[in-house]
Amino acid sequence: MSDHPHPLTRDEFRDIYSKVPRLTVEVVVRSPAGVLLTLRDIEPCRGLWHLPGGTVRFGEKMVDAVRRVAAKEVGIDVVAAHPLGYIEYPSHHENGLDSPVGIAFDVVDYTGVPHADDEAADARWFTELPAQMHREQVDFLRSHSAGVFIGRTASQPRR
Repeated sequence: MSDHPHPLTRDEFRDIYSKVPRLTVEVVVRSPAGVLLTLRDIEPCRGLWHLPGGTVRFGEKMVDAVRRVAAKEVGIDVVAAHPLGYIEYPSHHENGLDSPVGIAFDVVDYTGVPHADDEAADARWFTELPAQMHREQVDFLRSHSAGVFIGRTASQPRR
């Protein structure tokens, strides 16, 4: 596995993921303030609120991908996370993009203060999901509302 921020060139990425599904991790961070979403400021999907997420790299353990993505996209260090379910994205394929399948992880403990990275215009906590969001993530969060918005939430960040 490469430590380079983008182990594939844009052309390699497009070529590979035009032929096979793309495995991603989705980072579900909750607090009494709701679920953390970021506002994409890059293509594809610029202007949509979404769960922080990213592609799992070859040979990378899932929980390591969650830690890498959470650190990069929202500036937190994940202490503990558990699989919550999966999200398929037919809308990506329907719109001529790729075909991702995301494994959502419930972040139950982290350190740091969440904030947007340079690929996001904003990061906010939501108790009601915004209209401008991937339909698949909306459906997933609504179907997992008992596990996402109600009940156990991530501990407050340790300082």
